[in-house]
Amino acid sequence: MAIARIKKNDTVICTCGNDAGKTGTVMSVDPKKGTAIVGGLNVHKKAMRRTEKTAGGLIDKELPIKLCKLMPYDADKKCGTRVKSGEKDGKKARVSVKSGKAL
Repeated sequence: MAIARIKKNDTVICTCGNDAGKTGTVMSVDPKKGTAIVGGLNVHKKAMRRTEKTAGGLIDKELPIKLCKLMPYDADKKCGTRVKSGEKDGKKARVSVKSGKAL
């Protein structure tokens, strides 16, 4: 089984589009559609109807981004990195290609 490149709670960087160069944390991943929802990226306004629980009005909502436009973020090198499989404490782990540290 292949190791997933991007998982929930990873820090990622957007490589293209309006949010190119911005970083955020992955909130959810849909591998069948090939998309992820990232906090702070691909934010759009959405009109919400007023209900008993909410006040309604315009809210900011994160929309899905294709996984091919995201890269895992390497905090040591301050840039996006590719991922390879390796070992950390005797267990299989995702390792950054640029810094060699486990994600």
